[in-house]
Amino acid sequence: MATFSSTITLKDPKLAHGGSGIRPPAVDGGGGGGDDNGYSDYGARLRRARLGTIIALVAVVMVFVALTSAYVVRRGLPVMDERSGSYVRDWMEVNLPTALLLVNTLVLLVSSVTAEFARRQITRRVALVPVESIPGVSIGQERNFPWLPLTALLGLGFLFGQWAAWRELQDRGFALATSASSSFVYLLTATHGVHLAGGVLAMLYAAITSLTRKPVEARRIVVDVTVWYWHFMALLWLYIFALLEFAR
Repeated sequence: MATFSSTITLKDPKLAHGGSGIRPPAVDGGGGGGDDNGYSDYGARLRRARLGTIIALVAVVMVFVALTSAYVVRRGLPVMDERSGSYVRDWMEVNLPTALLLVNTLVLLVSSVTAEFARRQITRRVALVPVESIPGVSIGQERNFPWLPLTALLGLGFLFGQWAAWRELQDRGFALATSASSSFVYLLTATHGVHLAGGVLAMLYAAITSLTRKPVEARRIVVDVTVWYWHFMALLWLYIFALLEFAR
């Protein structure tokens, strides 16, 4: 008895020949900075931006470590007195305007809080982006407070307060060239003020960027690194203030 069986021929799918056939799934190796849909990988960009900020802050730390070392060494270093021909200590205790510096410190700490509010505000907006893309889902309009301009305004207030502190030092008889101790006071506070002024400009840039039509993820990167830099400036000022106050 003869048995007949049907034969089924399976053809291999064509891969990437003239656009026909089945394409294999694309796998992102992470080097191109994009996802399967062609959008920028904002998470990777944010990590790179934070890494660049950390490297920049390490350089700032090294500058102030060098200044601190010079301050401590010069404070205990005797110099030759031309009259007596012996080594004497010429380090003078600077009468700091402590009350005014405390007010400036409070202003800077408040600005650090407002900066953190700005960072958390835009982080929430980024978290809601996938929800907003769902058809038929509405989350309403979130009221955004202008934390970034407020932070920049407080930063300018701190710089103005530092200038007022320098004027107070001069009125008390401690000018830049009065002694080595007063020179270090101006040098440390001015170096911090220059770095903080750069932070004010970055904060204003972040505020302007938030008004553009760039994707909210891109705006978050600018705000995030700027706020972390601002937090570092606040901590750095606390260190400088403590150094000048307790190691006169």
